[in-house]
Amino acid sequence: MYSTRPLATSLTNPRTATKLLQTVQTFTDGSRAACLRPCLGTTLARPHQVSPHRLFTSTTQQRIKEIFPPPPDSPSIKVTPPAWHHPVYTEEQMNAIQVAHRETKNWADRIALTAVRLLRWGMDTATGYTHDKNSVKPKGDSNPAALGQNKGWFAMSERKWLIRALFLESVAGVPGMVAASVRHLHSLRRLKRDNGWIETLLEEAYNERMHLLTFMKMAEPGRFMKFMILGAQGVFYNGFFISYLLSPRICHRFVGFLEEEAVLTYTRMIADIDAGKLPKWEKLEAPEIAIRYWNMPEGHRTMRDLLLYIRADEAKHREVNHTLGNLEQKTDPNPFVSEYEDPSKPHPSKSIENIKSTGWDRQEVM
Repeated sequence: MYSTRPLATSLTNPRTATKLLQTVQTFTDGSRAACLRPCLGTTLARPHQVSPHRLFTSTTQQRIKEIFPPPPDSPSIKVTPPAWHHPVYTEEQMNAIQVAHRETKNWADRIALTAVRLLRWGMDTATGYTHDKNSVKPKGDSNPAALGQNKGWFAMSERKWLIRALFLESVAGVPGMVAASVRHLHSLRRLKRDNGWIETLLEEAYNERMHLLTFMKMAEPGRFMKFMILGAQGVFYNGFFISYLLSPRICHRFVGFLEEEAVLTYTRMIADIDAGKLPKWEKLEAPEIAIRYWNMPEGHRTMRDLLLYIRADEAKHREVNHTLGNLEQKTDPNPFVSEYEDPSKPHPSKSIENIKSTGWDRQEVM
């Protein structure tokens, strides 16, 4: 849990303290400042400085708090590293990610695709989002300016993209956690191994949560956004839990189609930056949490670079879930953590070196 304790002893309410602090500072400019200012931190509640990377917020400046303050009373702990270290992506690999779609082959695929399209329509309608339906070029066309041609009232700004990303990433971390917990309980109840699925699903949920934490360092959601996230998570978690109990295969196909939409969304965001439609993001540096998590090299730490990393992650989730949807759910091992007889042949892995947009068929890996 995040700490909400004040950093200094407060003898008055924050709003009054802010006014008093401004008044005192006005009279302490000059020689007397050095002797008076050290005392201010112990008598008045000094407001937190707003991060320059935070582009929008519905919270007043006096009430903004640090999103991720250090844990209290832990002087012995220097840093808490991530549970899963992110694989290294090369710039060439990330630029090679393409928008792709897996064709439906049976009724289960059609159910999953219909559910994703329904959710996409609801999200677009609620947020007032639209785009040029003819803007997506076939796979292999590298013209980024052809994507995301929004105009007029529906034009996507930095603020709108961040709102959309925050909401989507808050929901995207649910499927992996639900699937992993269900499979964990199945393994305990049946007294059988899970064959390596649980770890990959938990890692996916963790990765999606890191996307959310990264965007939260750039924008602080207001109360209405938090309420929307709470409602969406409650409905989606329970719905996906019941669905996974009934048909894990359909659920993995659903997530695969959902990740196709995520790749499309981030491709449009990158295209808008390249087209000059998001000027605030052209030179914006990625938050420190993102630099550490993705091991972003020096000189490649801009907002555009960050979106390339996130899009590559979504493409990996697309591959993983489409592949898992092709396997026997109770017996097949997880091909993304398995060792192969001939490692020289292309095979699934944790990296995006041999990524396959529409997933690996069962006969290719088994």
